[in-house]
Amino acid sequence: MKVAYNKAHVGDVLLVQLALEPIVKTAMDRAGDVAILKEETTGEVKAFNLFNASKYVELDVAGNVEVTPKLVDKLEAALQANGAEISLEVDFSPKFVVGYVESKEKHPNADKLSVCKVNIGDETLQIVCGAPNVDAGQKVVVAKVGAVMPSGLLIKEGNLRGEDSFGMLCSARELAIPGAPEVKGILVLDDSAEVGSPFEVSTR
Repeated sequence: MKVAYNKAHVGDVLLVQLALEPIVKTAMDRAGDVAILKEETTGEVKAFNLFNASKYVELDVAGNVEVTPKLVDKLEAALQANGAEISLEVDFSPKFVVGYVESKEKHPNADKLSVCKVNIGDETLQIVCGAPNVDAGQKVVVAKVGAVMPSGLLIKEGNLRGEDSFGMLCSARELAIPGAPEVKGILVLDDSAEVGSPFEVSTR
């Protein structure tokens, strides 16, 4: 789930994206302060907008809103108060974790891409990476599917030139780390970093 709020530019409206896939053709229902956005052909709820959001949630941000159990509780209460039947199923597991690059192979269809197998503790992901400095044996920062980058980019499953990719290896700049170098390349962590442990990223 991705949540955003910017009162100065959008008004007192909380924008909540539930699905990773964009809506192809939008159908909208209204339930009080809740505008429910659905995929017209399937009826699947993909997003909703909560108007008069400050009545329901205390917000002091302009941009991405951190999704916490407390926020979800308040959103569920707001939905119930408005009679909006939307189920919020939220995965609170860390979306940015330390990974270990077990292998790196040249992409068969792209000279500047590599296909990496990355161990993140509880599973090994295939991630296609274009960074020139990626190599086997490195500990890196992995943005898992569902992660929201500081820029607002939502990480999704992808297919790059015929190879599936389930996440992203991050650079210091993409993680908005102060003083990040301008050179291209992923952030390589110290050997002491624990594989699978969370990596704290500011999304504001």
